[in-house]
Amino acid sequence: MKSLLLVIDCQQSFINKHTKKYVNKIETLIKSKKYDFIAFTKFINSAENVFYKKLNYKGCMNEEQQKIVIDTNSYKIFNKSIYSAMNEELELYIRDNNIKEVYLCGFDTDACMQKTAIDMFEKNIDVFVLKDYCMSSAGKKTHNFAIKNLQRLIGKKYII
Repeated sequence: MKSLLLVIDCQQSFINKHTKKYVNKIETLIKSKKYDFIAFTKFINSAENVFYKKLNYKGCMNEEQQKIVIDTNSYKIFNKSIYSAMNEELELYIRDNNIKEVYLCGFDTDACMQKTAIDMFEKNIDVFVLKDYCMSSAGKKTHNFAIKNLQRLIGKKYII
C-alpha cells in the first residue's frame, strides 16, 4: 500500500518559538524512509489574496517568507493560496501514484493542516495527522484544540 508524507507549509513565515523545534523532528521523519512519496506544500500570499484583504495577514508575501525551511531535494512542491492543500493537482498526484494513505505533518495544526485533513477525509482518502510532527504557530493550546477537533471530525484512529 503506497503512502505519502505531505509536509504542510514548513515555511519561514510560520517559524516561531512554538514551531521551531518541529523542523528537526520533521526532517528526521523525512529521512526515516517510512513513506513511498514525500511532498511539500507552500503557501503563497499576495495583496489580492483573501488573507491579506480580510485578515491583513502579511506573511508569505515574498520569497524569503515563503521559503521552505527544510531541504526539499527533488520532492514535489504543491503551491497554494488557501488553507487547504487538497486541490486538483494534489488529487491527481495521489491518484496517478496509486497512493492509499496520506500522512500530514507541518504547520499550522489549527488552520492549513486541519482544513487539508478534513478535505481529504471528505474525498474518502485515508489521511492521518501525525500529531507529534505538527504544531500551531499560535502555540500548544491551539494545537491541542485542533487535534481534539480533528479526532471528532475525521476519527480518533486517524490522529496518530
